Amino acid sequence: MAEIEMRDKIETIGADFFDDPHAHYRRWRERGPVRPVRFPDGVIRWVIVGYAEGRAALADPRLQKDIAKVDALVSAKRGTPPTDPRQLALLTHMLNLDPPDHTRLRKLVGKAFTAHRVARLRPRIEEIAAGLLDALADRDEVDLLREFAVPLPITVICELLGVPLAERGEFHRWTRDLVGVVGRERERTQASLAMAEYLTRLIHTKQAEPQDDLLSSLIRVGDDGDALTENELVAMSFLLLVAGYETTVNLIANGTHALLLHPERISALRADPTAIPDAVEEFLRYDGPVNLSTVRYTTAPITIGDTEIPTGELVYIALAAANHDPARFSAPDTLDPTRTPTTHLAFGHGIHFCLGAPLARLEATIAFTALLQRFPNLRRSRTATVHWQSSTLIRGLLELLVHLR
Repeated sequence: MAEIEMRDKIETIGADFFDDPHAHYRRWRERGPVRPVRFPDGVIRWVIVGYAEGRAALADPRLQKDIAKVDALVSAKRGTPPTDPRQLALLTHMLNLDPPDHTRLRKLVGKAFTAHRVARLRPRIEEIAAGLLDALADRDEVDLLREFAVPLPITVICELLGVPLAERGEFHRWTRDLVGVVGRERERTQASLAMAEYLTRLIHTKQAEPQDDLLSSLIRVGDDGDALTENELVAMSFLLLVAGYETTVNLIANGTHALLLHPERISALRADPTAIPDAVEEFLRYDGPVNLSTVRYTTAPITIGDTEIPTGELVYIALAAANHDPARFSAPDTLDPTRTPTTHLAFGHGIHFCLGAPLARLEATIAFTALLQRFPNLRRSRTATVHWQSSTLIRGLLELLVHLR
């Protein structure tokens, strides 16, 4: 890393990054499609901000994701001990693995998490959304994040997996600790271990008494005698819970926030609800729920633009930056729900393209349709202030105060 140690060549993620990452990305992009960046933990990682470069990197086999090797690299660069093996086991799921392990797990999970299973959820998602909005009917100012954007997807994913209703509040708290800013390792470790312990108990319950839910299906699924081990079941359940709920929470909240800043767009969508699925794609592009991709590492030197990244370096693709690249999108900083659907990178690209994308799209379409029709006077609260999560992974609000009446 000696060649990038000149201070004026290294970007920095500070506290101001989280409020407006796009201001940073615009500046970084002027200096090239990939930048060395010092993260809050002091470690320098490489961040790809160009669309073409990011899309190519997401499918580049020289950038790998084996979580054990990533952890070893991070520990060496920080000068800290490796991650607790129990926590690392929870993270050893298909999103953090390479072929052939990734291929095997994705095939097994795909047998249980089918398009038909997702499509069957529509009536229930509509029922949950209607019930949540019914509960708000007599109120004026509400935190729409807490009252609608959070409980809708967490109820859906917990019902899908077969997680008891009483446990859902714990999952929300654990997830917020897990996706928080780099450096809060103590909180992240505690949340990981608590979730792993709970999921192990839940899997044992499902093994003894299978039900008609996704977790029971994952336990039963097999391919030519292959099946998920208990550790794989725990890690996969963790991935589906976190990725299947936290991202959808922020898709709904961020999209609503964007609309409230552009009230004329609300009127147009209310008048033509058939346009909402395309609008969801624009919300994903404009201010999607994932800021930086999960981490990769170089297994060989890789040249991006005019920059060569050496072997053994940590690399992120800034999905949010790629989706605002003016070389790919016209007027990228403008919210335009009528924009012709484009190949945004909000769900990634390549073999790790988000398995839950159809469910997220379905939930968001139902959520926005129900919300805009139910509350024709929806508008920003007069007392609202905007604060964002301090997370390099998740782009999400801390609250969303609105007036409904």
